[in-house]
Amino acid sequence: MIERYTRPEMGHIFSLENKYATWKEIETLACEAQAELGKIGITREEAAWIRDHADFKKEEVDEIEATTNHDVIAFLTDMARYIDADVPEGQPKPSRWVHYGMTSSDLGDTSLCYILTQACDILIEDVRRCGEICKRRAFEERATLCVGRTHGIHAEPMTFGMKFGSWAWELKRDYDRLVDARKNVAYGAISGAVGSYSSIDPFVEEYVCKHLGLVHDPLSTQVISRDHHAYLAGVLATTAATCERIATEVRALQKTDTLEAEEPFKKGQKGSSAMPHKRNPITAERICGMSRIVKANAQVAFDDVALWHERDISHSSAERVAQADSFIALDYMLDKLAWILDGMKLYPKNMLANLNRTRGLIFSSKVLLALVDTGITREDAYKIVQRNSMEVWDDIQQARPGKGLRERLEEDPACTISAAKLDEIFDPWDFLTRIDVVFDRLEKLEF
Repeated sequence: MIERYTRPEMGHIFSLENKYATWKEIETLACEAQAELGKIGITREEAAWIRDHADFKKEEVDEIEATTNHDVIAFLTDMARYIDADVPEGQPKPSRWVHYGMTSSDLGDTSLCYILTQACDILIEDVRRCGEICKRRAFEERATLCVGRTHGIHAEPMTFGMKFGSWAWELKRDYDRLVDARKNVAYGAISGAVGSYSSIDPFVEEYVCKHLGLVHDPLSTQVISRDHHAYLAGVLATTAATCERIATEVRALQKTDTLEAEEPFKKGQKGSSAMPHKRNPITAERICGMSRIVKANAQVAFDDVALWHERDISHSSAERVAQADSFIALDYMLDKLAWILDGMKLYPKNMLANLNRTRGLIFSSKVLLALVDTGITREDAYKIVQRNSMEVWDDIQQARPGKGLRERLEEDPACTISAAKLDEIFDPWDFLTRIDVVFDRLEKLEF
């Protein structure tokens, strides 16, 4: 990710400094577990010494790795320097107990899952924030009339609050999925070269996992199976798709021909280098573009599930890029989405003008039912409504002045609806007599 688009909290989680700090904690916990277990020679005093003296410097690890070409060995070598630096001459070096009976994946996979839970916590809060903004704005715009659109064509009246409410519910589902995905990836494994605990007692795994807030993998091979990570990546992709859905709607509503809503435009902001009048939905467009990254990276995670036998490393190189990019991108997207949602400008007068733009055609469904109620067959009623509607459409398409649907129906001898009933039908609020049920449900929504 480009640095200026990286939020610092999420960027730090996927930094080498944080990875090495997590490695240090896991190795220290493993030593403490071994000392408590008492089955090898490490004493509680040595474990405490390791706790107090273990350290590393990223630059030093990088320098060692340039020779070893092995990141875990480079890290362990550097940390051993700090552990043993102040040990009196002639005494055994406590660092000999570090990584005892462990393999690299014990350290790397347990650390990765812990880091992913840290990253999930940030996204969960991001989604909650967006969802609560949507819920608040839904009630603020509960009575703001607008036209609904299907296939991009005017359908029936609704309120803009319903849009916000729909987004709130979808974000709630994303929230619940993220919580579940965090739980599903919160696993650790310290079980040795092929998962048989041949050189390490399962107690060490239990101890480390408990202190990290993880659950032990019931049967790791040499790695924690990547179906955990693939599920998480799928949830990230779904959440990104939600962001894209909302941003796409904002972009569509901001079109000059529609102009019912608009993302914030800051003082001093410029929209175009060539056209000073432009106020482009650039942030919403950015969200849509970055969604493609997160969705594409989910495929990487699915491909990482199938490894050779008990383990290969074809997954690790790919996920080091895909996981960090997906989390950082989605964190950024959700932050920008919150900014759009909270500051979105709405234009109710334009909404009303658009609602009336089709000269009453949006009331056709009510007319159809009213004709049926008078005793006409549905097929004949449909013909009456469609014939009059197409005449209105033709006038609109040719930009000709002409009569609206109601006027044409009043002049059509085949129309059997009374004038009083037409008054009722051609009131947009007649469509919304049951809207309270939607907002009563939304009132109970909690993140």
